[in-house]
Amino acid sequence: MSLMEQGGGAPIRPVTAVAWTSNSASCPKDFNLISSTEDGVAANFTRSFAMKSGYYLCYSKEPSGGMVVSDIQVISDKEAIPSGYCFIPEHLEPKASVWKKKRVCVRLVQECSVEAAVLDIKVTAKSRMMLQHYTCIGDIHGYVMWCRKGPFSSLLPRAKPRKVSLTLRELSLDQNTPPLPLRPSNAPLLPPGRKISSRRGNLGSNDAVDKAADNSNIYGISAIDGVPFALHPKFETQTNDTTPVNILDNIRIKSFQDIENEYNYTFKVEENAADRSRSFLSTGITS
Repeated sequence: MSLMEQGGGAPIRPVTAVAWTSNSASCPKDFNLISSTEDGVAANFTRSFAMKSGYYLCYSKEPSGGMVVSDIQVISDKEAIPSGYCFIPEHLEPKASVWKKKRVCVRLVQECSVEAAVLDIKVTAKSRMMLQHYTCIGDIHGYVMWCRKGPFSSLLPRAKPRKVSLTLRELSLDQNTPPLPLRPSNAPLLPPGRKISSRRGNLGSNDAVDKAADNSNIYGISAIDGVPFALHPKFETQTNDTTPVNILDNIRIKSFQDIENEYNYTFKVEENAADRSRSFLSTGITS
C-alpha cells in the first residue's frame, strides 16, 4: 500500500538510512529489504549470469541520531561524488561485492534543518513503467530506482513556539512609541510639616530631570532610582568669617648647604668600633 493510501492518520516517517545487503540474513535489524520490483520481478542486483547470489537494496526508517535522508543520487564511476553526499554502506556476505560502475549515494542532514525528505524507495525493472508521485533516481544493472519526497512527521519532539505576553511586547525595542515612564516604588515620603533646604531642592530637581531622561529606556533604570542625593553635613561648605591659613606660608625652602648640615653624618661611631676591634685582636695575638 502506498503512502497516499495509508489511513488512520498514521505519521509518515522519513527514510533515515539506505544500504546494500546480500539477503535477509545479512540485512541489518530494523531495515526493510526490497526483494521484488513493482512489476513483479526479483530485485536481485546480480553482476553477471554466472553469479549464484546477488545483492538487494534495503532502507530503514528508525531514528538515527536525528538524521534523515534528504536526497538520493545514482552516479557513475567517472563522476565525482557531490558535496555533502556519501556512498551507502554494504552489508554483504564474505567474498561478495557490489557493482562499481554505478553507485548509490545519499545526503544525510539534520531532521530539524529540512521540511521535506525521502519518504519511500521503490525498484522497477528496466522498462517504460512509471510510478506516480515518485521521482526516477537512475538505473543500475537493469533496474530503475525511484524515490518519493515530501513533508514528514518529526521523529523527535519539537519545541512549541512560546507566546509573547502583552507586557513583553510593550517592552520591545522595535516599537515606535516610547514606553510609559516608570514610577519608583522606593521613593521616600516627606513627613508633613517638614521643610526641605534649597540645596536639597536643587538636587531633587536635577535628579528628576535625570530620571526623566533615563525613563526613555528601561535599561537605564537602576536600583537607587528615586533615592534623593544629599551630602554629609561635614562635607558642606562652611560660610564662616574665618579664612583658612595658607599652608604654603609655613613651608621653608632649604638650600643645598642646609640639607648637608642637617643630614651630615661623620661615621665616628663606626670608626671607634673598628679601632676597638683591631686593638682587641692585636692584644689577643700578642698574649
